[in-house]
Amino acid sequence: MLDQFSIFTRGGILLWSKTFAPVKGDPLNALIRTCLLEDRTGEASFSYVSSLGGSYTIKWTLNNKLGLVYAAIYQKNLKIGYVESLLQKVNRAFSKEYADEKNVPIGFEDSFMVLLEDAEREKKEAAFQPKKGKQEEQQRQQENEAADTGAEEELVDEVEIGKAGEGEDGPAFNAEVLKKKMLGKKGGAPTIQPKKGDAKKKGKKARQWNDFGIEQSVPETNLDFTEGAPPEEATMQQQVESFQQMSLMDVEEEVSDVELEEDEPSGGKSSSLLSSFVRNIGVNVMGTQALSREDIDPSLQDLKKKLMERNVAEEIANKLIESVAASLVGQKLSSFTRVSSAVRKSVEEALVRILTPKKSIDILRGVKESKARGKPYVIVFVGVNGVGKSTNLSKVAYWLLQNHHKVMIAACDTFRSGAVEQLKTHCTRLGVSLYERGYEKDPAKVAFEATKAAQREGCDVVLVDTAGRMQDNEPLMRALSNLISFNSPDLVLFVGEALVGNDAVDQLTKFNKRLADLASDPDPHLIDGIVLTKFDTIDEKVGAALSMVYTSGAPIVFVGCGQTYVDLKRLNVKSVVNSLLK
Repeated sequence: MLDQFSIFTRGGILLWSKTFAPVKGDPLNALIRTCLLEDRTGEASFSYVSSLGGSYTIKWTLNNKLGLVYAAIYQKNLKIGYVESLLQKVNRAFSKEYADEKNVPIGFEDSFMVLLEDAEREKKEAAFQPKKGKQEEQQRQQENEAADTGAEEELVDEVEIGKAGEGEDGPAFNAEVLKKKMLGKKGGAPTIQPKKGDAKKKGKKARQWNDFGIEQSVPETNLDFTEGAPPEEATMQQQVESFQQMSLMDVEEEVSDVELEEDEPSGGKSSSLLSSFVRNIGVNVMGTQALSREDIDPSLQDLKKKLMERNVAEEIANKLIESVAASLVGQKLSSFTRVSSAVRKSVEEALVRILTPKKSIDILRGVKESKARGKPYVIVFVGVNGVGKSTNLSKVAYWLLQNHHKVMIAACDTFRSGAVEQLKTHCTRLGVSLYERGYEKDPAKVAFEATKAAQREGCDVVLVDTAGRMQDNEPLMRALSNLISFNSPDLVLFVGEALVGNDAVDQLTKFNKRLADLASDPDPHLIDGIVLTKFDTIDEKVGAALSMVYTSGAPIVFVGCGQTYVDLKRLNVKSVVNSLLK
């Protein structure tokens, strides 16, 4: 017997409900939190155990067109066979009368009771029906199988007769007979079983075609690539040994200043951003006593346009040109060199002010301080899907190993298929420990257990890999907020792509906002730093770095610049400035 039947919208508004017996706990809210909000709508049933002692099974169906959910609740130890049929009947009946949330069908309880009686009656009638029909169906299946088997045997015999009637150079069998037999059976083409005593099965034959589609013979040895190959352990050891190069984090990057072009470049190529800006000012106001805002405003607008072409957000571009204008207004023009140096100094100072972090993050010092307290240093990597969190986490692990710290990686991406296996590969190659509990586990608990395990094993750092999630996905953002609140990590790093431009700014802003809104702590832990990936693919379009730092106030801690473990470096402000100005 049912305990409760409810109809509500996907937004959580209860439209109609019928209670047959008191329900302990709140199974509907548990269904919404566990299945609907996390988009686990493929599961047609859900088990709920209340802290008050109730244990229930909830079966539901969705009406995506109207955005309605129909849920039937009954005791878990009961097996009610008509629930699926009842859900479909109620869905059809209610949908015909439902208009919107303000116009719920009146008197639906009478219609529901009729539908319930129909479903119960149909189930009883089906249970008392004789099983003759089922037996007849099984008998028909056996007859069909026997007919198919006889046809196959007959076909094999005819093939063997065909073989015996031909010479050694003739065809193997009569193709016309085979074709007729295959087309004459409704059950499809029969399988020809080889007779006992046939020749031994040959191995796979190498086949190769030339440019004209003609098959060529290939020596069989070409298919064997295992001969002389080193054992798997030796290959893995060679891979680990090849990673003993120094990480780019510990290599000083040499950056030269951008040279200003005094003349238009030859060949019709456009001049650099800085030289074009200087030239415009020089042409407009050469010979005047001092620069005014009216003199430089056209050039400022051109500078803003070119900055936005390099992926700088409009708000940051406005901030930058205002800073440049404030430093240039009132400057006297004595020569072109004076203008160039003034512009370079002004633009560089403005960019450096934006890119210079308001707070310093020294991970190696933090690791030493945590080690002195007897606790591992915990870093959580967050971000949207496909930005390279796992790969750059492995690069950070490699850099920490270079600095003689023991690392453990926690596989807290329990949603994406293959995430744990990907980390296993990295950990095997790096020689670090991996803490994982498989899939569909609570990431917050996995991270907590990983921290405890790292403390027992004497690990200095725990790198927590989380599932990629869009900034508007509230259930996953809530899970991330819970992970951060429950574990109190030392550092939360946002991983973003350098090539997405201003989308990264929107992602970072909304990540911070959702973490602040969903946190139970009045002083929530937000994003501490940024990992900028795929920096080697953007050329001079480095504006995303400028925009992300300005928007969040968080510094760029790591920059991913390649495919290997050593391709991780610090953000060089001078390099970004030069990329923007060239």
